[in-house]
Amino acid sequence: MDILNRFYNNEIRALSRIISYVENRSDGYRDLLAKLYKSVGKSLRIGITGPPGAGKSTLVNCLITEFLKLDKKVGVIAVDPTSPFTGGALLGDRVRINEFSGDNNVYFRSMATRGASGGLTTATNNVTVIYDAFGFDITLIETVGVGQVELDIIDNCDIVVVTIVPESGDAVQTMKAGLMEIANIFCVNKADRPGSGRIISELRQTMEHRKKDDDDWRIPVIPTEAVSAKNIDKLIAKILAYVDFVKTNGMFEIHRRKQIQKQIMNVLLYRFQRDFLESLRGNLQLENIINDIYNGKTNPYSVGDQLYNQFSKAD
Repeated sequence: MDILNRFYNNEIRALSRIISYVENRSDGYRDLLAKLYKSVGKSLRIGITGPPGAGKSTLVNCLITEFLKLDKKVGVIAVDPTSPFTGGALLGDRVRINEFSGDNNVYFRSMATRGASGGLTTATNNVTVIYDAFGFDITLIETVGVGQVELDIIDNCDIVVVTIVPESGDAVQTMKAGLMEIANIFCVNKADRPGSGRIISELRQTMEHRKKDDDDWRIPVIPTEAVSAKNIDKLIAKILAYVDFVKTNGMFEIHRRKQIQKQIMNVLLYRFQRDFLESLRGNLQLENIINDIYNGKTNPYSVGDQLYNQFSKAD
């Protein structure tokens, strides 16, 4: 394929076309991913998450700048939980792209959740494979810290940085959404604002109490001011320290092996779900079954078992 040759020659347009091809699940996209997969395994995948207004986009831009100074190529996946028809994320990324215009070592891609969670995992994972094969040293996955999306996204990351701001209030209350469980590093952004000292102290005490063994990673709490790039170097130092830590104790490889296992399960789940739904579309009695359930003659559980058995016995 000519486009593959252009892709391996680091042509950004070829990269963009391949991502669109895979995102749209065009015919043969899985075969294309299979060809690219032999080149993956080198990119470090960093998740940046946190509540809306935490300054994640500015923080990501600062991280890009610092990684570029280290001669790293950076690919960014910006996950937008809002409707793709608002244009918000795409417009924002155009502004951000302009900041790095002319630099082929940086690439942005927006992805809208469209209300989905599981499907997003597969789509994001596919893009990380493409980024990795393209030769990006760093893949930054930026998400808004709300709901199931975060729990899905961590399956695609080697490290997760949770970003909050002083306005988040009490640290323990802030973390009840589940973000505490996925953080490898906490970043208190906009640390020049009132209340930052208190939330930093609360988080550090909470993280110290959660540490189980002396050999465990001590989750750091880094205050930053992304608008002025303050302490971004400290944040990157902790990111790299964490990577060294998990590579030394073997957890990096274990985590990636678990990701591969889950990726296989996602591939199987997608295939089975697609085939099963296709078989249902051809079932002319489906409307009658719905009527029977509605009228109390049967129930969804019994019908589900019957349809599954019918599907599993089909040739």
